[in-house]
This record gives sequence, structure tokens and C-alpha cells, in this order.
Amino acid sequence: MIRFLKRSINREYTFVFGLLLSACIVLISVVNMLMLGRAYMSNKQKVLLSCYKDIDNAVSAGDITSDRFDESLKQISAINNIEILVIDSDKQIVKSTDMDTSLMTRRLLDFVFGDSEKIAPIYEDSKIRIQRTMDPRVHIDYLELWGRLEDGDLILMRTPVQSMQEAAVMANGIVLRLGIIAIIAGIVFVFLATKRITKPILKLAEISEKMTRLDFSEKYVSHTGNEVDALGEHMNHLSDKLEETIGELKGANVKLLQDIEKKTEIDEMRKEFLSNVSHELKTPIALIQGYAEGLKDCVNDDAESRDFYCDVITDEANRMNRLVQNLLNLNELESGGHKVDIEHFDLMELIRNCSEAMDIMIKQNGIRLELPKTDSIYVWADEFKTEQVFSNYLSNAIHYAKGEKIVRISAIKRDELVRVDVFNSGDRIPEEIMPDLWTKFYKADKARTREYGGSGIGLSIVKASMEAMGGSYGVENHDDGVSFWFELDGTSSI
Repeated sequence: MIRFLKRSINREYTFVFGLLLSACIVLISVVNMLMLGRAYMSNKQKVLLSCYKDIDNAVSAGDITSDRFDESLKQISAINNIEILVIDSDKQIVKSTDMDTSLMTRRLLDFVFGDSEKIAPIYEDSKIRIQRTMDPRVHIDYLELWGRLEDGDLILMRTPVQSMQEAAVMANGIVLRLGIIAIIAGIVFVFLATKRITKPILKLAEISEKMTRLDFSEKYVSHTGNEVDALGEHMNHLSDKLEETIGELKGANVKLLQDIEKKTEIDEMRKEFLSNVSHELKTPIALIQGYAEGLKDCVNDDAESRDFYCDVITDEANRMNRLVQNLLNLNELESGGHKVDIEHFDLMELIRNCSEAMDIMIKQNGIRLELPKTDSIYVWADEFKTEQVFSNYLSNAIHYAKGEKIVRISAIKRDELVRVDVFNSGDRIPEEIMPDLWTKFYKADKARTREYGGSGIGLSIVKASMEAMGGSYGVENHDDGVSFWFELDGTSSI
């Protein structure tokens, strides 16, 4: 049962119907008590008048002494329970329906010659009077009509009315008994009928309660196609629409949260980026400013000192220029603004050219470079971006090589891919920081990075370049060093 249901429609309808039916029974009983007697008296009066007219017409026609009239008079008396007495002017009985005529004769004479004026008439005209009297002997009320016929004879007609009062009481008893039965039967019927009506309404209430808890799993099933079923169908449509709308709202909310999270992440990245750029530029700017002021103040007048100051200023300016250029390249790659130009070129030739370009750096660091023996390996890729990736790997390997200071380059073709590894002997990279190596401005060893002029952007450029070309990249630890690798498409044709 619905927990918020305080009053049942079923019980309310049953109560109201029982109350109305009881009121109707009581009203019928009251009306019966009040109106039945009056209606009966009015009907008896009409019967008396009708019988009087029939007798008067028979007298006028001269049929009062016929056997046919006697039969008619007996029928009138028997059917309407009327006593009839007709006497002539000599007080002799002309017609009578009662064996004992003395009482009827005495009453008629009392009415005609006695004090009948004391009794208020119910009906009166020039020939007859109808009044209600009581027989003191038996204490029964009578409705009596007396008067004269057309030939001058006197007539008295009377009928008891006490039986009607008893009939009214008896009728009320029957009405009450039948009314009680009707009330019980009606209450049972209305209870069952309203229960059948309220059952689908309760089902709708149960479904709506579940909808308030955002549970749209249950649906209303139509049965008869009436107004309640139409409401149920509409509630089903409403449930489906609400479920769809809430789903859309949840999706929009998730997207909004993602957008907020992304915006927060972007803001954090922007702050970190500005902080890192400021940090990277702070040192060269301070060096340039310091050595420039030294030159201006002529701290050392000899030519060798001036050349050293100028070399420092030039180196730091170049460092700033490289940083800015790398940032521009990285931004262009990450934003997708740099066009990817896929070509078919010899990867081995690119490796040899880059290695020759860094020959001075290799010799200055005492590196033993080992190149692959393969003459040619052709790949499909953007040659410029591939050169950037390889140059960054080789530059890092040269500067981080330790121990025997070996830098070993390998290029191996496996199925349709060509994998290039750049290995350097030295310290292993802690596993926990490997994912951070590709983040802008991240430096595992800040002191050594600064020593050789690194900015922490090189591997970010590798990541952006490889993702732009759709290639794979990564880093692996070995027992005696570290290798960075990337893979390119090595199919013979597109």
C-alpha cells in the first residue's frame, strides 16, 4: 500500500454511498408516514364521492330497486370496504349493505337532525358532506359521507381509516427491513465496484511514487481502455520522457564536470607552463644582464675578458632562442597546426646525417658512437618530425651517457614496422618517474640538464611529433643503461 495514503477512495465511496442509501431509506419512511395517510384519505374521499355519484345516477335513472343495482352496490361495498345505508323520508330503509342497520340509521338521523355542525367537514356541497368521525364503541376512525340523493332519500356511506394507519406502519417496517438489506448489499457492491476502479489508480500511485525516486522501471499495463488506462498510458510516456531527459541531464552534467575538470587542468597547466618558462628564462636573462653590465662598467679591460663576457651573453641568448623556438614548435604540434607531410625516405641516411651533425658534441663528451650496419631502410613518415625525434633522443643520450660512455643506435625492421633504439650507458631511470619524462619542463636531473643547456621540452616534442604521425614511442631500462625508442611504418608501399 502507498505509504502516504491516509484515506482510501474505496472506503470513502462506500461510506458516501451507504450514507446516501440510508438517507434515502429514512426519507422514504418519513414520506411514507407523513404522506401515505393523506394520500389514502384523499383516495378514500374520491372513492366515496364516486360511489355516491353512481348511486345518485342510479336513483335518477330509477334503477335503485333493480337486482343489477344490488349486485353493483355489493361490489362497491366489498371492494372499497364501505358501509352504505339509504332511507326514505319516512325513515324506512331503502338499501343497506349491513345486516345491523340500527346503528347506521341512528347515525344518519343524528347527522341530519342532530348537532353534526360541531364536526368540521372535509368536503361539503349543497347535497352532501364528508367528515371524519370516531366510533366511541370500538374507537375506530371512519370517513363518512351523508346527504340526500336526487329523489330526496337520505344516504350514509362510511369506511374505516384505522386500517390504513396500521398499513402505513407495516409498510414502513417492510421498507426499513428491505432498506437495511439494500444498504448492506449496496455497500458490498459499491465496495467491490470501487475496489475494481481504485485498483488501477493505486497502481498508478505506486508507479508515480517510484518515479519520485527516479525509478522508471515499472510501467502501467492497460486493460479496459477507459480514462484510467488513458492516464496510465500518458504516465508511461511521461516516465519514458523523464528517464530520457534525466539521462540527458546526467550526460550533460558529466560533460560539464569533465569540462570543468579540463578547464581546471588547463589552468593548472598554464600556471605551471608560465612558471617553468619564467624559471627557464630567469637564469639566462640574469646572466646576460650581469655580463652586459660588467662590459658597460669595464670590469675587465683586457680583450680576453671582454671576449669571454661576450661569449657568455651569446650562449645565453642562443639558449633563450632555442627555448622559444622549441616552445613554438611544441605548441604548433600540440594544437595540430603543423601539417604532417608523409614521405617515403631512407631512415638510415637520416640517422647518419644527424650523427655527423653532432660529431663535435660526441667528441667533446668522449662518446663511443655505434651505428647500425644496415645500408638502407625506407619508412613512411614526416622526415622533418622524424629528424626532430631522433635528434632529441641522440642529444639526451650523449649528455646522459656515463661509465663507458657508449651510445648505440639500432634500426630493426619487424613485419611492417621499423623500430629505432637509441641506447646510452649509465644510470637507470626510476620506474616511477618514467611517465613524467614526456611532460613539458620535466627534468629528472635538473642540475645536469642545466649544465648542458637542456630545457625539459625535448621529450615533449618527441611525444607530440610521434602522436601527430601516429607512431609509437617509449623508454626502457637495461642492466647497463637506458634506451629510448620509436616505431615508424616500414611498408614498401601505401
